[in-house]
Amino acid sequence: MLSFARHAVCLVLLFPTALAAQQVDLKPTTAADAATRDTSYIDAQGTAHVTRVVPIPQTISPQAQKSLMRAEPDQGPPEPLADRRAHTDAWAVRAAAAWSKLCSNTLVNSTVAGVPVRIVMPEGMPATNRNKVLLNLHGGGFNSDSGSYTESIPIADYSKIKVVAVLYRLAPEHPFPAAVDDSVAVYKELLKTYKPEHIVIYGTSAGAILTGEVAVRLKQLGLPMPAALGIFSGLGDFAREGDSRSLFALGGLSGHLDPPTDGPHDAYYVGKTDPKDPVLSPVYADLHGLPPTLFITSTRDMLLSGTVNLHRAFLNAGVDAQLVVFDALPHAFWYDPMLPESLEANHKMADFFVKHLSRSPR
Repeated sequence: MLSFARHAVCLVLLFPTALAAQQVDLKPTTAADAATRDTSYIDAQGTAHVTRVVPIPQTISPQAQKSLMRAEPDQGPPEPLADRRAHTDAWAVRAAAAWSKLCSNTLVNSTVAGVPVRIVMPEGMPATNRNKVLLNLHGGGFNSDSGSYTESIPIADYSKIKVVAVLYRLAPEHPFPAAVDDSVAVYKELLKTYKPEHIVIYGTSAGAILTGEVAVRLKQLGLPMPAALGIFSGLGDFAREGDSRSLFALGGLSGHLDPPTDGPHDAYYVGKTDPKDPVLSPVYADLHGLPPTLFITSTRDMLLSGTVNLHRAFLNAGVDAQLVVFDALPHAFWYDPMLPESLEANHKMADFFVKHLSRSPR
C-alpha cells in the first residue's frame, strides 16, 4: 500500500492592518511548527481562523497524488514581474515541447488584424474541418503568457481543428480593455473567413475571464456569436472576492497565499475601470443569448468560486451552460501533460467544441 504525506493548511483570514503587522520577517513553515490537528475559531467580524489537516485523496490518479506532494514555501516576497515573465516564458517553451511529443502539430507565429497570434495546425486535420477555427485567449494572470501553447496544442490535436491563440497586450502596461479590444479585433477578422457558427472562443484562467468579457462585448457590438464558449477556471466579478481566493493559492493547498485585501482584486488589470463594469465583470451584464458554454474547475482551484458563480449567472440567464468540477486538483491542472486528469479535461474541452461545431450548418 502506498503511503502519502498529510498536508496541513492554516487558513487565517485577517484584515489588511493586521496582515501588515504579521508580515515582518515571516519564514516558511517547517515540519516542526506545522499544524497537526484541525482547529476553528470565528471572530466577532465573522472572519474564520482555521487549521485543516488534509490527506491526499485516493480519488485521483497516482500521478496527481504525486504532484500534490510537491512542497512549496508558504512565505516569501512576491516575484518581480520581470522575473515572472521570464520564468513563465521559459516554462511555456518546455511545456510546448512536452505537449508536442503527445500531439503532432505545426506551430506558426503570425498576426491577425495587426494583433500577434500563435497558430496551431494539428496533424491529420480532415478537409471537413478546414472551415472551422478555435480562438484561444490564453492564461497568465493578464501579465504574462502561460497558455498560448498549453491551451492550444492538445485542443488542436484532440479536436483536429486549427487553433488561433491571441497574444493580446498585457497588464500593467496595458490594463482593461486592451486585451478585450485585441481579442475582439481578431474575432472580427476571422468573421471575414469563417462563419460565426464555425468559431469557438475559449480560455483558461485570465483567458477564461477574457472569454466571458469578449462574449459580452460582442453582444454589445451586435456582432454574431460564436458556436460555443469554453470558460476554464475563470471568474466574472472583479468587485467581490469569492470564497476560494481566501482558501487556495496557485498550487492549491501549497505555496504562498495572501489574505484578502480591500478593493478590487487584480487592480493592475482593472485599472481605472469600475469593477462592476458589465464587460469587465460579466455577472453584472445581460447574459441572455450567449452561446452554449462549458465551465471546468477543480476543488482546490483558487478560482473555483469565480467559476461556479459565473456558471450560475449563465444558468440564471437561460444559457446552455455545463459545469465540470475535478476533485482535489489545483488551478489549471490541465496544463500538465503528465496527469491523466489533464488528458481527460482537454478531451472534454475538445469534445464539447466538436459537438457544437458539428451541430452548426455547413
